[in-house]
Amino acid sequence: MSATSTPTSSSTALDGRRLVVIGAGSRTGRLIARAASAAGADLVLAGPDPRKLEWTAGELTGPALVAPVDLADEDSIARLARQTGAFDHLVSTAAMPANGPLADLDLAAVQRAFAAKVIGPLLLAKHLAGQAAVGGSFTFFSGVAAWRPAPERTVMATTNGALAFLVQALAVEIAPVRVNAVSPGIVDTGSWDGLGADKEAFLRQVAERNPARRVGTPDDLVQAVLFAMTNPYVTGTVLHVDGGGRLA
Repeated sequence: MSATSTPTSSSTALDGRRLVVIGAGSRTGRLIARAASAAGADLVLAGPDPRKLEWTAGELTGPALVAPVDLADEDSIARLARQTGAFDHLVSTAAMPANGPLADLDLAAVQRAFAAKVIGPLLLAKHLAGQAAVGGSFTFFSGVAAWRPAPERTVMATTNGALAFLVQALAVEIAPVRVNAVSPGIVDTGSWDGLGADKEAFLRQVAERNPARRVGTPDDLVQAVLFAMTNPYVTGTVLHVDGGGRLA
């Protein structure tokens, strides 16, 4: 850092900026939107369910545009681009897992998984990269399954891995717009609540074998996204927010 440079916090960097959050109806997307809105950003809330988007909009302190989008439909993405106009940052938490034994995989479910993690991000870049401001960025969500594949998670591992490589390719193709991914490990976002009484034991076992000796929190993901969006020297990178879980 030069003697004349001034550190910039994430909140300062987002003040007055326009941020598109795809998946804004999910818990993680909602938290990202709330953090950005509190930092002074103007939000475009996108996702498949307008009711959930309106719910998120009602929690924000600043302005927000609700814009339904289907990442499996290019016309829908083109419409989102027209509604959005010029913007600074885009983050997508979209995921449509297609888990299960290989013999039981449903082609339509597999196609939806690729639409959310690979085809959708590619089309988002196609239609919106030209509208991104100088210093703008795209941040997508990959996942630890790409680095630690497991039985019945083949599609999840493949889509997350493909997204990691797509991020590198897009970072080159649409430069100087920056493109990064956040790759969560086991994070207590509520997605494990279906385990019921077994949830606590599961999370404790994860924490015991993770190098960080803990599981993730939603705020860990929010902070990683804010870093990816606001650090102007980070592009083509996957930020592993997994407590070292991919190494254990």
